[in-house]
Amino acid sequence: MMKPMRLSVPFALLLLPLSACTQTQASTVVRVTGGDMRYTVATVDPAQDNLELRWINPTTGAPYRTFAEVQARLAKEGKTMLFATNSGIYAPGLKPLGLHVEGGKTLVPLNNARHGGNFALLPNGVFWVRGKQAGVTETQAYRAANLNPTYATQSGPLLVQAGRLHPEFNRAGTSFKVRSGVGVCEGGKIKFAISAGPVNFYTFAVFFRDELGCPDALYLDGSISAYATPDTDTQLRDFAGIWTVSR
Repeated sequence: MMKPMRLSVPFALLLLPLSACTQTQASTVVRVTGGDMRYTVATVDPAQDNLELRWINPTTGAPYRTFAEVQARLAKEGKTMLFATNSGIYAPGLKPLGLHVEGGKTLVPLNNARHGGNFALLPNGVFWVRGKQAGVTETQAYRAANLNPTYATQSGPLLVQAGRLHPEFNRAGTSFKVRSGVGVCEGGKIKFAISAGPVNFYTFAVFFRDELGCPDALYLDGSISAYATPDTDTQLRDFAGIWTVSR
């Protein structure tokens, strides 16, 4: 195990390879220590990497519940799964709670809920991919933009919006959970992050903004959050929507 590097930044980084660092066409999966918490961070270049969102298995008509199920489907398509993680918050019955766009088709519409849990802690937003571009956009701004993405998931709250933390976040917040999120960062790169242990929203948002350099980032989910690489699978609960990077 490598020792923490001393860097002149707000957090010290500890970059620990996952199997000597899992590499795709352009993406990487590394462990990063920010403050007292370690995160798994996958960096994806939408201009080069094959990033997809999957929910319904076209063969069975049922949701993909696990990384293993999606991995098997990708293998049938002649692809190798290099990274996977959960999508946004979902409802009972393994249905996305908000917008879900897959292959250019809207399978679940935008949800305008203003009350009820983290999803409705406004502002919330949409993470979208369109061709070689990606973004994190506040829900009503997304509606007005008419983006027609290839893939999209809606969740909430927004962690960071145009460099500003969500107004409800507090450094002294007492809600600590494992958390996952996604940001669109310098150069248009996408960064997925999953905490190794419980953090509050403030700490998680600061990590995206100050350490990962993401001016826009979206919370995906809490305690169920997990990831997979070719030799690692941390999933404990079924999902409704799985992001994958494959080749």
